[in-house]
Order: sequence, then structure tokens, then C-alpha cells
Amino acid sequence: MNATPVLTLPGWQNSGPDHWQSLWEDAHGFTRVEQHDWLRPLRGDWIARLEDLVLMQAQAPVLVAHSLGCLLVAAWASHSKNTHRVKAALLVAPGDAEREELRPILTSWAPIAMQTLPFKTQLVASRNDPYCSFERASTFGKAWGSALVDLGERGHINAQSGLGEWPQGLALLNQLRS
Repeated sequence: MNATPVLTLPGWQNSGPDHWQSLWEDAHGFTRVEQHDWLRPLRGDWIARLEDLVLMQAQAPVLVAHSLGCLLVAAWASHSKNTHRVKAALLVAPGDAEREELRPILTSWAPIAMQTLPFKTQLVASRNDPYCSFERASTFGKAWGSALVDLGERGHINAQSGLGEWPQGLALLNQLRS
């Protein structure tokens, strides 16, 4: 068993019980970064919560972010002086908070941080994600210095995508943990 801790970062509205993040937490003991308000996410609050959990880890964790959680990783890294305390990040299906239909809901999330992340990252994107085009996800990946994994047409790579425990994603995570 790999001793590298894993912190899961769900997106807006949290990840339900059938989401691969929740299944991984149940099966492998990963720790969810619980947010104060999943329905009205404030970037500053979410950054502060992630900072707290990173500082509580005895070893550098791997972050596993989904959707808005990916934007959280980028925003946190642009402000934190503790990025050296993260080993790597798996960024899955980033949401695009700058899309016109999402701006009124995710008011504090634009502009999206677009700097190279100071730890190893892999970005997994779908070609038919309703919350972020594949081209935009690729742009995020380039800006963040992430290796891009094209998952084909898997929607928002969530519970509705029919991935179950998503063994391919777990394999990507284990590569980052080793």
C-alpha cells in the first residue's frame, strides 16, 4: 500500500456517493477536502480550507481534483507559500468558470489562474464535457504544465459517465503517488 496521502477536491455541489472520488475514498481511505458551502463556493474560502488540510499532512499529499476542484488547485497554488508541501495533482474535467452561463453562479472564480503549477500534474479531459470544451481544458493543461490525458467522450467524468470506481483514473493516480 502506498503511504502517500491523497486529498480529494470535489467541485461545485460536491461529489455524490456514486462519484469515483467518493468510491475511492471509501475503498482507499482518501481524505475529502470538505468545504463550508458546496452550493455557493467562494474561491477565498475554498483556498483557505485547502491550505489548512495541506498543512495538516505529515507527508506531501497528491491532490485529486474534479471540476471546480481543478480551478481550486490552480488558485491555491497562485497564492500559497506551501506549494512545496504537495507532491502532485490529478486534475479531472476542469470546469470553466469563465463560461457565460457559469459566471453568475461562480462569481469569485474568474479570472482563472493560468500559471505553471509547481508540482507534477496530469489533466484528464473529455471531448464532450458540458462544462468545459476539450480545447479549453487543453489550454488549462498547457498553462498549468500538465500532461494531458484524452478520455474521449465521457461527459463531465463524473457518476453520470458510468465509470464506477474508474480503474484507469486510479492507475493515473498511483503513477503520481509513486
